Amino acid sequence: MYQSSTQIRVRYAETDQMNVVYHGNYVQYFEVGRTESIRQLGFTYKDMEAMGIIMPIVEIHTKYLRPAHYDDLLTITTTLKNLPTDHKIEFHQEIFNEQHKLITVGRVVLYFINAKTKEKTNMPQHLYEKLAVYFK
Repeated sequence: MYQSSTQIRVRYAETDQMNVVYHGNYVQYFEVGRTESIRQLGFTYKDMEAMGIIMPIVEIHTKYLRPAHYDDLLTITTTLKNLPTDHKIEFHQEIFNEQHKLITVGRVVLYFINAKTKEKTNMPQHLYEKLAVYFK
């Protein structure tokens, strides 16, 4: 299992008239968590795109448990429970508030796609090797 954490502070523009984070912004928070989890491995989405691989989201599931508010410091925990062996990667994500209470959970599935052909492809070998050490 591979797990990483990153933090983000809620900006005023991300809240609605009820003074809570607008639900659509959690998808962006999940993206920050995924991007930083890959970066913590020494690899980036930018590296992948330079290799001709893109990663569209094909599924996203979100459950909202508690609200987040302006200026809250959120911790995004991103987990890979399984080592991808084909074109699909599944991230499990949790967002906690400063009191360490779980506020949102999500599951995001992405495909590795060849940018030119738009066909499914396997995870880049370099990324596979960096992740494999966590699944022994």
